[in-house]
Amino acid sequence: MPRGLFITLEGLDGSGKTTQIKRLAAWMGKRGLPVVQTRQPGGTATGDRIREILLDARSGALAPMAEMALMFADRAQAIAEVILPALDSGKIVLCDRFTDSTEAYQGGGRELGSDAVLALHRLICGDLQPDLTLLLLPSFAASLSRARRRNHRFEEQTGKNEGRFEEEQDAFFLRVWQKYREIAAREPERVVLIEGDLTIDDVHEQIVEAVAERLVLADQSA
Repeated sequence: MPRGLFITLEGLDGSGKTTQIKRLAAWMGKRGLPVVQTRQPGGTATGDRIREILLDARSGALAPMAEMALMFADRAQAIAEVILPALDSGKIVLCDRFTDSTEAYQGGGRELGSDAVLALHRLICGDLQPDLTLLLLPSFAASLSRARRRNHRFEEQTGKNEGRFEEEQDAFFLRVWQKYREIAAREPERVVLIEGDLTIDDVHEQIVEAVAERLVLADQSA
């Protein structure tokens, strides 16, 4: 059985990833494509518990290295429990965030550097790479504003505050945003950059175009 396709969506919080991954999964479902949808942090029972620690505003004193270690603990569990089994069975995996997020947020935002992140990725994740990464980069200001509004609504509805990252200063997010652009420039064959303050439909069209092209290439190489 041919290996499945591993597709990740990346971007700042508030970039529209959650909306777009749902639309992409629906697009694939209508075409009878076998899809597994997951997210990081989270996506497994263990990962959801790690997610609570990472995103909870009460974890504000978490050391940057501890934060990065928890990200990779979550990722190792997701790879073993969800991602590799799905790929081995020929399914398409749609993952909301992967190691690019760690490189952007911890490597860039926390200023731990890319080398440390990529070394841990090779060690802990077996250097598993997405076949395609869709990087959504609306304007910096628009992403940050949407993320903070969304987390305020989430707290009102659930009583939980998952806004630990959104409480960071703008300079932190600017470093994240710049690191994402650096990753896209470094790996243009894997990363498709979708930037600007586009409509939801416009972003979806660009995503579908990129995914359809990658599916054709996968079929040709099978």
